[in-house]
Amino acid sequence: MRRCLSFFRIFTAIILAAPATAFALPAPMSEQELLEKSDVVALVRVLSVACTSVTKDEQTGEELPGYLATLQILEVKKGDVKPGGEVFVTWRAIPTGIVGPWAVYYYPGEEVWTHLTKRSGGASYATTWWNAKGDPVEKAQITELPTKVGDTVTVITKPKE
Repeated sequence: MRRCLSFFRIFTAIILAAPATAFALPAPMSEQELLEKSDVVALVRVLSVACTSVTKDEQTGEELPGYLATLQILEVKKGDVKPGGEVFVTWRAIPTGIVGPWAVYYYPGEEVWTHLTKRSGGASYATTWWNAKGDPVEKAQITELPTKVGDTVTVITKPKE
């Protein structure tokens, strides 16, 4: 019983000593902040998502895929992109069970308003913040993303009526 009580005290001390930010996501950005900090604000359709890398997380040892999504621009609120054009968005998966750091996922077939910032080098974009992707206007056709480098999932195109 004493050993159990000692363990509880040590565990409690560790939890109380840990910084609170380690257990929570940062605050969401307001719509105004998102607009100001984004290079592109657009309604997009996710055409495909490819697994571009798999790296081992330093803390968990979990194998985490990196992704490249091709987004077709449908409508533009901000930015130098045009409807019908395409942009690329990259992100890396996060370890399972972790609350932050965050990642915003895109799934083939979904249509969604999103806020993007250009990555250094200018070839691709990143999602501006964890709350920078809105609710889907059109739900995803595919929700399981590839986990092997080189594999791609692509949207099933709908015929025009």
